[in-house]
Amino acid sequence: MAIEEHAAQGPTAGEYIGHHLTHLQSAKQSGVIDMSVFNLDSIFWAVLLGCLGLFVMWRVAKSVTAGVPGRMQAAVEILLEMVDTQAKGIIHNAESRKFVGPLALTVFMWVFLMNSMDFLPVDLIPLIWEMIYGAAGHDPHHAYMRVVPTADLSTTLAMSTSVLLVCLYYNIKIKGAGGWAHELVTAPFGTSKNPLYAIPLGVLNLAMQLIEFTAKTVSHGMRLFGNMYAGELVFMLIALMGAVGFGSATGIVLWFGHVLAGTGWAIFHILIVALQAFIFMMLTLVYVGQAHDHH
Repeated sequence: MAIEEHAAQGPTAGEYIGHHLTHLQSAKQSGVIDMSVFNLDSIFWAVLLGCLGLFVMWRVAKSVTAGVPGRMQAAVEILLEMVDTQAKGIIHNAESRKFVGPLALTVFMWVFLMNSMDFLPVDLIPLIWEMIYGAAGHDPHHAYMRVVPTADLSTTLAMSTSVLLVCLYYNIKIKGAGGWAHELVTAPFGTSKNPLYAIPLGVLNLAMQLIEFTAKTVSHGMRLFGNMYAGELVFMLIALMGAVGFGSATGIVLWFGHVLAGTGWAIFHILIVALQAFIFMMLTLVYVGQAHDHH
């Protein structure tokens, strides 16, 4: 009887948020970190938005004209000029820019599109998924679906790890395997001709280099994740205000507060979505640029 009453009243605030923060996974996770489990919703939306971004850029490139550009072409040209200017200011190797420039553009577009999923109504896609899941004979209360891939730490750390691999590639390409190995044990504290001091300095330098690579990679992914996760959570809290009925004056005030707060936060979130994409792109350029520098 108590269970039926609870179901009729709907989920509590904690249950509502917990449901929306649970991923659709390939299997049940056995711990905090389980490398055998994949967040299927994050993978699906990330791949879909990546393909969408590539398709849009391809269509614009295919229809480009030398005359007066249309709105879409003008927007893409502005974006290309912005990325190219930043790349030239950080990556001084023209040959490297042939790859790093398009990489930076791809990163910006991809992150921007993934961040933009936060503008969709909180319950829209999860509700559609619950209907599909329930129609297939499953319990709709266990139909989990998160639609902002960048609010998933596994997504952002995977992207920052990919940037790390690009940095390692350019370290070896620009400095050579021997040159980079020498840098690992001589920077940032230098070395000594005396073996008594050279070996401890080499170990210390190597440890500092490993810490630097790890810190840059983790902070690169965590910064994007933290901002988008917080934004997603705020949208959920605002949505809870709108869940209050009109049975009382308090309910009416909360509903209008939900509308005002949701509108205000959505407008402010436009800046966050674009800014986080720009920061992730700039850090990618900075880290790859550092891989070109000799110490």
